[in-house]
Amino acid sequence: MAFSKNKSLSGKRSNKLELHPRNPHQARYNFALLADSCPELAPFVRLNQYGNESIDFANPEAVKMLNRALLNHFYGVSFWDIPPGYLCPPIPGRADYIHYLADLLAASNNGVVPRGKGVKVLDVGVGANCVYPIIGHQEYGWQFVGSDVNPVAVATSETIVKSNSCLKGVVSIRQQSQPSKLFDGIWHDEERFDLVLCNPPFHTSESAMAGETKRKWRGVKGEAPKTEKPVLNFGGTAAELWCEGGEAGFVSRMVKESVQYADRCFWFTSLVARQSHLESIYRVLKDVGATQVRTIKMAQGQKVSRFVAWSFLDGSQMAYWQDNYWKS
Repeated sequence: MAFSKNKSLSGKRSNKLELHPRNPHQARYNFALLADSCPELAPFVRLNQYGNESIDFANPEAVKMLNRALLNHFYGVSFWDIPPGYLCPPIPGRADYIHYLADLLAASNNGVVPRGKGVKVLDVGVGANCVYPIIGHQEYGWQFVGSDVNPVAVATSETIVKSNSCLKGVVSIRQQSQPSKLFDGIWHDEERFDLVLCNPPFHTSESAMAGETKRKWRGVKGEAPKTEKPVLNFGGTAAELWCEGGEAGFVSRMVKESVQYADRCFWFTSLVARQSHLESIYRVLKDVGATQVRTIKMAQGQKVSRFVAWSFLDGSQMAYWQDNYWKS
């Protein structure tokens, strides 16, 4: 099949700045309700300049408590904690990625989202937060494997899984011992994944990351940081935030490595934060012979993002997959 580059999954969204229709985080945060779910959040709740309850989003501890409350209230997670300095991602945006992945599968399943443990997902770079497996399993019943190169992240995610009965037996965490590899050493022989997802490191170097951190600080606080290395609200270790070649280089390596697993994955996907990176990624996808490529747009508030999805399966192979793996 010839390479195809479809710009979007569907034309159903009229407002590009809206979260996915199934995303439960559409409304403003109800801090009183969230504080009931997580009493540790209460001390951080205050009135903002508009007289509304909020938190200081520049305070990493406040953001962590907000995430803890959201994961408890919306996803039934009774224990969630991460070490200081590790990525503490915004939950609504992570949920959007999961819901659009569900739509991607539904598009090959007569519009019906495949649910249950028969759907298996690989989260490349699960981090210490384990957020994608939590949301994906609790929303759709999917089974997850999370991989990471950082042993602290692996141990922390394993603790989250072991501490929540809803995740035991359906989420497993694997240590990637080869930092230069993404799938090799993680993907078991004969193992099949319906989806691969990834939130790749964005920056090309530590200095580039530091410059972006200062810019974001000014955006959150409305002033220049008082130190050379300000602490950012959502945190992140070096491996989570930068790598050689940055986002475009990381996704390109992921595409090239995915060829080895072409017939054992329905859709490979990765977030792409910067639109200007798409063309170079498209070129690599064409070079490796991807038969189907999709770019699905997402948005949270004023931030517009997207993910690229690719597959090496043709129509008949996808139909076989649907009939044999998704039928209950």
